[in-house]
Amino acid sequence: MKKATFALRGRNPDVLTCIANLSNDAVFTPPEFANRMLDTLGEAWSAANDGANIWADPDVTFLDPFTKSGVFLREIVKRLTGGLEVAIPDLVRRVDHILTKQVYGIGTERLTALLARRSVYCSKYANGPHSVAKSFDTENGNIWFERTEHTWVGGTERILNTDADGKTVEHTVNGRCKYCGASQKEYERDESLESHAYAFIHTDNIKARIAELFGDDMHFDVIIGNPPYQLNDGGGSGTSAAPIYQLFVTQAKELDPRFLSLVTPSRWFSGGKGLDGFRDSMLHDNRLRVIEDFPDSNEVFPGTQVKGGVCYWLWERDNPGEVTVTTHDKGIALETVTRPLLEEGSDVFIRYNEAIPILQKIFSLESGDQDTQSPFLLPESKRFSRLVSSRRPFGIESTFRGSVSQTSNAIQVFQAGGSAYIDRELIRSGVDLIDRWKVLIPFLASGSDSFPHPILGKPFVGRPGTACTETYLTVGPFDSEVEASNTISYIATRLFRFIVLQRKPSQNATRKVYEFVPVQDFSKSWTDDELYAKYGISDEEVAFIESMIRPMEVSSE
Repeated sequence: MKKATFALRGRNPDVLTCIANLSNDAVFTPPEFANRMLDTLGEAWSAANDGANIWADPDVTFLDPFTKSGVFLREIVKRLTGGLEVAIPDLVRRVDHILTKQVYGIGTERLTALLARRSVYCSKYANGPHSVAKSFDTENGNIWFERTEHTWVGGTERILNTDADGKTVEHTVNGRCKYCGASQKEYERDESLESHAYAFIHTDNIKARIAELFGDDMHFDVIIGNPPYQLNDGGGSGTSAAPIYQLFVTQAKELDPRFLSLVTPSRWFSGGKGLDGFRDSMLHDNRLRVIEDFPDSNEVFPGTQVKGGVCYWLWERDNPGEVTVTTHDKGIALETVTRPLLEEGSDVFIRYNEAIPILQKIFSLESGDQDTQSPFLLPESKRFSRLVSSRRPFGIESTFRGSVSQTSNAIQVFQAGGSAYIDRELIRSGVDLIDRWKVLIPFLASGSDSFPHPILGKPFVGRPGTACTETYLTVGPFDSEVEASNTISYIATRLFRFIVLQRKPSQNATRKVYEFVPVQDFSKSWTDDELYAKYGISDEEVAFIESMIRPMEVSSE
């Protein structure tokens, strides 16, 4: 009887293409996408090692420190099994060497650790009779998992409880984890539920922790994978989430691998809650050499929407330089460009290669510098953002429910789905805006990431004697209704919203997303044709802008 090859070619379907995501916090990586990342890694390794084949090297070590399905490790094993055939001819010995000496993982949860072992060892027990690894003496093998607990700090609400010995102890219940910021009320659980305290980030010394798990002399040449993205942070009536993927990136760099390749949300390019420091460190790290960007996350994770899209990137420790950026849209790789991570004067990553020359034309004209390579920086007096309010311009939350009838001292408050009235004396913020002409524009835009896209919600004129909840931001104030209406004509242009897109990583349209937009003369209305002519936007650039931005029909009322 002929023995099946280790790679088990021809399986239909691949089980790892069939499993559903457990949540949006940690999504399973499709095998095809994992292999795309491994192709990028293989090409970079070859370029850095005089054409050498990484899959034919028996000494290269790989770590997936956030193993879920085990797809990265499984696909690495398959490649090494073929690549090492000459170096280690015997199949059984070759596979055992790969599994025991080259591939390592850290499970994110008990269930996913078992799934990963089944994917890699063909058995949930690495030392079991059905395992294709022959030298392990533990059930975990090189895919480690043990339940980790959060470390709660900062709690102020205390209760009395009883410990295992029956003694009364004082216990806080509203702290946060010092490592990941998890809410104690949300994640302090008994052992029947996952703690979501990921071992890789719950340590003060990741190198020492790795030594505990895999041995004192363990060092990884390649770290690759798809970390958990976020955790519920206990805010927003239980719906608010804070990013945590940046913590995994920082820890991975601490291990000093030669190559690091991860899938992350793309929001870090220009926004994201609590990501300013992380973004700054990434954009000033010239070892980030490849970014493959997918603005619509459904292209990578079908049925899962990650706001702002996802990307995978490759970091090379020993090969600093510019980054090669490719944007993918509807299955097509758009133009690939090698460029600086951070354009001079900018504090965000410019996502679209095609946007750079367009922005340079605008900035050079507005700054009075005719050099098309002028810094990505508008003079402060010419930034549209200075007209835009901060969130909650009148101090009124979105949960506001006012009177349905108008009284002599009441003002109209615009809110989601309509308006209500509030006593003027109850408004403490934005008082100077109440009796001025202004524009109201939604804080949240459409949730779709497919293009063409409206980018912003529809603005409308706010007359004197009006206010709004935090559903809207204000633009202004203006001296007349004409100026407010002309401002709306500008916002409605595709060019305006295209510029906003370069700083808008998610649904939220904060004041910051308007920092690249120049102010215009609002004594007149504006059209795209006028703006294209003013800034010298070419026909090819117009076509790109209009492929991204949907027309917007607005009225002044």
